Amino acid sequence: MNEQVLYIFLDEGGDLNFSPNGTKYFTLSCISKLRPFEAFKELNDLKYDLMESGTAELEYFHASEDRQIVRDKVFDIINKYFRDSIVDSIIVQKNKTHYYVRKEERFYKEMFGYLIKFVIENTNISQIKKVIIITDSLPLKKKKNAVEKGIKEILSKILKSRIPYSILHHSSKSNYDLQFTDYCNWAIYRKWDRNDLRSYNLIKKYIRSEFDIFQGGKTLYY
Repeated sequence: MNEQVLYIFLDEGGDLNFSPNGTKYFTLSCISKLRPFEAFKELNDLKYDLMESGTAELEYFHASEDRQIVRDKVFDIINKYFRDSIVDSIIVQKNKTHYYVRKEERFYKEMFGYLIKFVIENTNISQIKKVIIITDSLPLKKKKNAVEKGIKEILSKILKSRIPYSILHHSSKSNYDLQFTDYCNWAIYRKWDRNDLRSYNLIKKYIRSEFDIFQGGKTLYY
């Protein structure tokens, strides 16, 4: 088998408002996959079919904003082309998060680092020549720095300079795989936040891990 590039696409759900006014959960999910990426043409065709039929005028696919008829069609394409992709997710029950972890820089560093560590440790990297990690564009510099710091620290420890890596921040509007990841993370978030399994059941066979990181925690901070 020829060496390949491992792609990891990341998306988050929920907010970092650690109070009763914020979301109950924060989810961080990723899709890891190898080329070829075969779904792009069909997704592009779907976008223009929806425009032409008057069903939707989409710039890009975004699960929380798309109508259900659009979600159904996107999930159909995900299932058609997802056979070689893997979903991993971290679930954070926010009221179990200790005060010292809540600071944005530390929170992102730890959560992104943990997820990437799990993915790399469960990948046969002997067949990988490079790792490329792609997130949505991060408008805040400190958030971007925190995410990159967490990922770089983990990759440096695990890969030990044997395999090069890149961390990129692309607008999800320009990247169908980030849109796929958004759909998967949204489905997982809805399961936890609202016990809504409609979309989750469509992708659950591709989910390798769904880790409630504070499952054993007993203290509720608010």
